Amino acid sequence: MSFGEDFRRFFMSGVAALLPTLITLWLLFKLWEFLWESLGRHIIFAIREIWYYLGQHGLLRSEPAAYIREYWSSDSLTTRIVGVLLAILLVYVVGVVVGNFIGRTFYHLAESAVMRVPLIRAVYPAVKQVTDFILKNRANKFAASHVVACRPHEGGIWSIGLVTGAGVRPLNEAAGEEMVTVFVPSTPTAFSGYVLVVPRKSVVELPMSVEEAMRLLVSGGVIVPDEQRTLQVSASEDTGLPLAVSRTDNR
Repeated sequence: MSFGEDFRRFFMSGVAALLPTLITLWLLFKLWEFLWESLGRHIIFAIREIWYYLGQHGLLRSEPAAYIREYWSSDSLTTRIVGVLLAILLVYVVGVVVGNFIGRTFYHLAESAVMRVPLIRAVYPAVKQVTDFILKNRANKFAASHVVACRPHEGGIWSIGLVTGAGVRPLNEAAGEEMVTVFVPSTPTAFSGYVLVVPRKSVVELPMSVEEAMRLLVSGGVIVPDEQRTLQVSASEDTGLPLAVSRTDNR
């Protein structure tokens, strides 16, 4: 093996080992930035103003505004940590308040008032639908879903999807049979995809959970539950294509 081939092999091994950690750290850093820029810095600003106001009214030791700004400097790592932690706490408190009946009622009233603004009314509903689908009770929405296989194309090619609901009534009546709605996720972005309305008898229910199906789709079929794996594949020396060579017990 030449030096170039050897270098490429070990380099790709290093990338495969480091990439998941680097991507995870990058996502955590972006989350940190989002919390600080969206909430944390404003919370720190409010703390400065409250401190100065209470000091002016004798409720706290009075300090110059410059001292307060320096004490809660936005460039300080400690200040940013406090801001992000308070932002997380604020999000939790909002969730608790909105989660009860009274808070939910006030939230809907405020939402109705905001929806009267023309520009916000054009953007807010679409954004809310996307965020609710991804974040709000997503586990409950998919808890009753079934992982199925269906054939959107001819030639015996199957796609894996999730049954998300019953078919549309006019379509059921036109087809003369019961239809189901199947969401077929894309790879590797499993939260995008397309929707199929197919006859119930044409889908095959698969014995796997939604999480297992999502991992399979995101990984491009690499991550398959051991109990669902039936074939061990290896590369064909002649064509370079995957070739089934042995069958394992499906226990």
